[in-house]
Amino acid sequence: MGSLAVLAKEKGLTVSGSDANVYPPMSTQLKAQGIEIMEGYQVSHLKPAPDLVIIGNALSRGNVAVEYVIEEGLPYVSGPQWLAENVLRDKWVLGVAGTHGKTTTSAMLAWILEFAGLKPGFLIGGVTNNFPDSARLGDSQFFVVEADEYDSAFFDKRSKFVHYSPRTAVLNNLEFDHADIFNNLEEIEKQFHHLIRTIPGNGTIISPHEDSGIEKVIDMGCWSYRQHFGVNLPDLKCKKAALDMEIFWNAEFEGEQGNEFQLVKYEKKSGEVIKTEGVVKWSQNGRHNVKNALAAVAAANQVGVDLSVAVKALENFQGVKRRMELRGTVNGINVYDDFAHHPTAIQTTLDGFASKLRASKSSKRLVAVIEPRSATMKSGVHQVQLSKSCLSADEVVWYQSDNMGLDFELLTSSLGVPSRVFDSVDQIVTFLTDTCSSGDNVIIMSNGGFEGIHDKLLTSLNSVTLP
Repeated sequence: MGSLAVLAKEKGLTVSGSDANVYPPMSTQLKAQGIEIMEGYQVSHLKPAPDLVIIGNALSRGNVAVEYVIEEGLPYVSGPQWLAENVLRDKWVLGVAGTHGKTTTSAMLAWILEFAGLKPGFLIGGVTNNFPDSARLGDSQFFVVEADEYDSAFFDKRSKFVHYSPRTAVLNNLEFDHADIFNNLEEIEKQFHHLIRTIPGNGTIISPHEDSGIEKVIDMGCWSYRQHFGVNLPDLKCKKAALDMEIFWNAEFEGEQGNEFQLVKYEKKSGEVIKTEGVVKWSQNGRHNVKNALAAVAAANQVGVDLSVAVKALENFQGVKRRMELRGTVNGINVYDDFAHHPTAIQTTLDGFASKLRASKSSKRLVAVIEPRSATMKSGVHQVQLSKSCLSADEVVWYQSDNMGLDFELLTSSLGVPSRVFDSVDQIVTFLTDTCSSGDNVIIMSNGGFEGIHDKLLTSLNSVTLP
């Protein structure tokens, strides 16, 4: 919604907005744009009456602002519909979908196109370090959009991405999430297939090789070209895949860190497979980010970006805020902020960082501080997966807020690493201040503001003298 506000402002509209909670980095970006932000949902925020109200999917009937809009007959629309009708029409849309990695992959793709001089428009669900804003209209026919499977609005229960009609579609992965919207994985698969139905016959779907979840969706019907990507796959397997689908992408590297890898394009030409290669040395870590990079390069290649240009762009990619973002170092203790809020995302992030520590032969600790904030996490549906997702950490600290369906006693006993549970942020800050020492790495993982824990911890650490 914040990114939509940026686009509306760029189109010359007067924009203001309301949200339950306002916090950086998006709030900082919106204020810099001169967009008025009002905390809470009040009828007064809708006076004088606006020409149009864009209602986000977090709101439902019963919300005082929503009820006022309906009772007063104010014109309203969902965010995805507004985007499709006012921005995406007549554009070559490059949509990035998947349970994990949408924001990072979208940011990579937009940056590769920018680096290549294509001046794309984009809408990304986070603030990137390569662009001053999370969205812009652009100055070309190309538009990169983070294509979310979450529902569009309380009055439109279709997934957001159904509105976007991408010509190039990345399907990064597919797992169960959004338990507040979907009852099971099958319902999400159905929405993904609705997306596939909107992709034109001369469009392209880019997805991981032999991903059973995505292949199940593809088997429901596919009318577009396809490309696959993989990690450390044998050369013969890559060539065979290229013969089947014209182009195949592979990344070759050792370990889990992935801060340097060989990127290989296999392309079928005149019945033979031609290989084009490039070496990526960049600042990102983890196997998941290598996969994100493969998907972004493949999508960029669809609109004419050469592999060699894409490689140079990745080397200049600076990441996305709240994706392993170093918030500060105090007394030698590094405090990171990460958006991970699903067991798979938590595991891949921790595995990648632990691999980095091992490569540097560091003996210092990796402490994960996790707020299970999403509706899916709160429900307890990922109880078993969570106990397996933190094995790379040396210690795990859990924040137990109200109305949790997770069994924290069972979680801590089955985790396999030392863990503690607290029911207040202040308690967590005190514990970390008392127990952390120089060289430790604290990764705070949440898809929300976490009550400002990052700044609270840095302030607390700065107030004490460590031994």
